Order: sequence, then structure tokens, then C-alpha cells
Amino acid sequence: MTVHPPKNINIVPFVSVDNMMKLVLSIGIETFLSELAGFIEEDFRRWELFDKTPRVASHSAEGVIELMPTSDGEIYGFKYVNGHPKNTRTGLQTVTGIGMLSNVENGYPVLLSEMTILTALRTAATSALAAKYLAPEGADCMAIIGNGAQAEFQAMAFKSLLNVTRLRLYDIDPAATDKCARNLEGQGFDISRCTSAEAAVEGAHIITTVTADKQYATILTDNMVGSGIHINAVGGDCPGKTELHPDILLRSDIFVEYPPQTRIEGEIQQLSKDHPVTELWRVISGELAGRRDAGQTTLFDSVGFATEDFSALRYIRSKLPGTVYFDQLDMLADPDDPRDLFGMLRRAKDVA
Repeated sequence: MTVHPPKNINIVPFVSVDNMMKLVLSIGIETFLSELAGFIEEDFRRWELFDKTPRVASHSAEGVIELMPTSDGEIYGFKYVNGHPKNTRTGLQTVTGIGMLSNVENGYPVLLSEMTILTALRTAATSALAAKYLAPEGADCMAIIGNGAQAEFQAMAFKSLLNVTRLRLYDIDPAATDKCARNLEGQGFDISRCTSAEAAVEGAHIITTVTADKQYATILTDNMVGSGIHINAVGGDCPGKTELHPDILLRSDIFVEYPPQTRIEGEIQQLSKDHPVTELWRVISGELAGRRDAGQTTLFDSVGFATEDFSALRYIRSKLPGTVYFDQLDMLADPDDPRDLFGMLRRAKDVA
């Protein structure tokens, strides 16, 4: 008996940059971020189902190129992503990415997508999701130190999930701050442009650090961080790249995505390998407490983990049916006889 594969199994939906932008805008940025955070939260709650491994990284003096794979046993996903801080000097993005989902049962891809914009959105959604469990009650003022490509996404995510409406912006390049403030005009924020990191943190309940340089840096010193603050440390995300003085870490309750990766890439690379940290999934699942009291200083040592990209791709896939925001790519060879790939190639000559 001849077994026929599913019809059009060779066709893979592809979301281009143009279609990603149209999809996000059709949904609405805040709604998109809120719904995306919901998918990320759902996958953190089933954390134990996932294959988990630190990302596979190829480092150079100029930056890093990484693969970030995971699977929940039914769907496999991965992201290709780079981090090249010097790219902006030549008009290029610091971070670019593409991602794919595949069916574990047969190995066939089911989605291919740009992930430059989507990574910015999922990073911001993850930050705000963590803050939902860790930030002080009623927090509505956030300092954003580093006003590059990620800053606006962070602001919009924190507004969507936590109702943060007051922003204090600082960047060593005032033009970046102006760009950020300009992009956020009309989005419901009270925005203060600050002339130093010290000024930016004054009165803030949440401090987001999201700088790009690949180096050990001290964006925040211990005297700048009062008790009760939540720190959303985003910029330190590879070996040799940090933003916080170690003294801040030593007096904070630290929450991480996946300790084996964060101990290599995050702020905690500055600490001993056995320094206690709390895995975020345990807080989201209700197994452990997040914020316990008003005086607690919490730190989300965010480096980004493959399950978050999986969640983002899963969310995108769920939003595509009934829309025009994707193309159909003939990506996979699909011969009538799976043993006759060569014959398929030869017959293509007659069709051409």
C-alpha cells in the first residue's frame, strides 16, 4: 500500500521582517507584548518538559554568533542570533536573528521567521514578566540606562504588564536618549531625560540596564541602588560582559533563567560558582517566593534563554492563520517516492 505524506508538507510559512512589523502593528504593540508574555509564562510553568542546554556560542573579538535550541517533546525550536556591539558604527544592527520550529515526529519545519524584531519583543516581554513577580508593589517609575535598540521595547512591555508610566532615560550618547524619547511620544509616558546614570535612578522603583558594549562595565555602583528596588539587568549577556558592581549582587536576591548558562554569561559570572540564585520558573510556578517584602532588593539577571524564543515562535505561529502576514516557501524536497530524490532532480530538467 502506498502511503502519501500530508499535502503541501514541503511548504513552510515564512514571516519576513516586513510581515512581522505588519503583524505586530495589526495586533497592537501592547497587546502583542502582553499576549507574548502569556506564552512565555505558560512555557515557564512547564519548564521541566523542555530540553535545556546553554546556547552554542562562537565568540570572536568582534562579537558572538549563537544557536539557541530547545524542544518540548512535540515541537523543536531554535534561533540563530548574533551580538556585535560595534556594528552600529557601520550602520548595522547589533543583534539580528532568525528562528525555526519543527515537528518532532517527522523533523519537518513548520515555521521560519525573522527574529531581529521578535527577539527585541520577547526580551522585553520576559523582563516585564519577571518584574511582575519581583518588582515592588505599585512600581510605576523605571530608569532605563542604555537607550539603544531595546529600550523602547522594554518601556512598552513594562507599561503593558505593570502599568509603568514614568520613565527616566540615560545614555552616554544623548542622541540615543532623544531617539528613545521621540519614539515613545504619545504612548502614555511621563519621560525625563537625565544627564547621568546617577540622576536616572533617582526616584525609580525599577532600574533597567540595557547597554551594548562587550566588556566588563560598571553601569550601576552599590551606592546608586537603594533598598526595595528591582533591577532588570539585560545588557550583561555573554562572558566578559557585565553592567553591575559585584557589591550590588551580594546584597540582592538574584533570579535567573537557566543557571548553567547565566553563571557563564550573566552578572553572576562575577560571583562564586555556588552563589545562591533562584530559577525564575520556580517563582512563576509558585514553588518559591519572588518578592517577599518591600525592603527586598531583587535582581533579574537576564541573559535570554531558548525557551523564550520557542515561546515567541509558538505565539507567532498561533497568530498567522487567517492573516496575510506570511509567505509560503517551497523549502523541502518532496519526491513522489521518498527513495527517489535523484529522480526528482533529473525530472526537473524536463519541467524547466
